[in-house]
Amino acid sequence: MRATFLQRYSEGPHDALVESGTVYFSRPGRMRWEYEAPESHVFVSDGKTIWSYVPSDHTATRVPVKESSDWRTPLALLTGKADLAKLCSRIELLPPPGSSPDNAVLRCLPKGEKVSSTPGKSPAAQNAAELPSPDDFIEVRIEVHSQTGQLANVEIRQAGSIILEYRFGGWQENIQLPDSLFRFKTPVGVAIVDGSALSDLKP
Repeated sequence: MRATFLQRYSEGPHDALVESGTVYFSRPGRMRWEYEAPESHVFVSDGKTIWSYVPSDHTATRVPVKESSDWRTPLALLTGKADLAKLCSRIELLPPPGSSPDNAVLRCLPKGEKVSSTPGKSPAAQNAAELPSPDDFIEVRIEVHSQTGQLANVEIRQAGSIILEYRFGGWQENIQLPDSLFRFKTPVGVAIVDGSALSDLKP
């Protein structure tokens, strides 16, 4: 599958950080996020390892999928890889939004339904898509088209008035995608950072 996306990160009254690009999904659990604006970078998963590469930083970070705390990882549910029951204590059906009456909205509440008291970090201090802790979200709203099942919107509400939103459009399904699209080849001169080692150093 292929779609265009818009990623929006907001923290209370602060200006939102908005990024956009193209995303690809393929079974089993493979995905590629190509960010085009405002800065070019990629986020790639072959189903086992996740790579994040920002050309302007000249570094590429890798981390096993099982150790990832990134919100784009559970979005692999599109490929039938993720299990919402592992993320949600319960799922509720909400009324459709007024702007899209043909859509259905699912509300996912975290296990234990606890809200972290840890204040959120600003976009400058933290990757906007990073999930600090499995318990550090208040709710997730997933909007899909009732007839096609296509994903329209995912909204993650976290402690500290943080909202992370993904909007999707222009879905193309059952298209041929080369395996190379989901493999990351490190460019010459780019340093590789082990994300697992960095997480081990956190207090």
